[in-house]
Amino acid sequence: MFNICPGELVYRGLKRAGINLVASVPCVNLQELLCLLSSDPDIIHVPVTREEEGIGVCAGAYMGGRSPAIAMQNSGLGNSINALASLNMLYGIPLLMVISHRGTEGERLVGQIPMGRLTEPLLKTMGIKFFRPRPNEAEGTVEAAWSLAVNEKRPVAVLLDIKFWEGR
Repeated sequence: MFNICPGELVYRGLKRAGINLVASVPCVNLQELLCLLSSDPDIIHVPVTREEEGIGVCAGAYMGGRSPAIAMQNSGLGNSINALASLNMLYGIPLLMVISHRGTEGERLVGQIPMGRLTEPLLKTMGIKFFRPRPNEAEGTVEAAWSLAVNEKRPVAVLLDIKFWEGR
């Protein structure tokens, strides 16, 4: 177990990466991170109602000179495929996606399991690189994922499964 809450480790990684705008869709696992983002005067936090809306907000922010990220649950990846393919991937717009990966080992809600199984195959099919850090790797991984997104001008995902949120 880690002494620092996992959400704070992700937050520190976002700060290290220079992320200054985060769109988010609520998830129980992201609640601590979202509170930290909302209280940071250096980060514009934009709660959105759907993930594809957040993808558009982040693309516009990048075009306006911001370093954007989206925080969402993996179920939102399915909602975002068209926006990611026809906006970010088509026009070479980098995006850091911090994804709470539900439906993995230890999941209690059966409804989360199908998308939990499909998340990695969907990312691979789309050619979106992803990382699966442990808590002690989160800060550096988030920073590296943003650098990769900028260098390759593509979305990059950081998948955070149930064990991550439990501090394992």
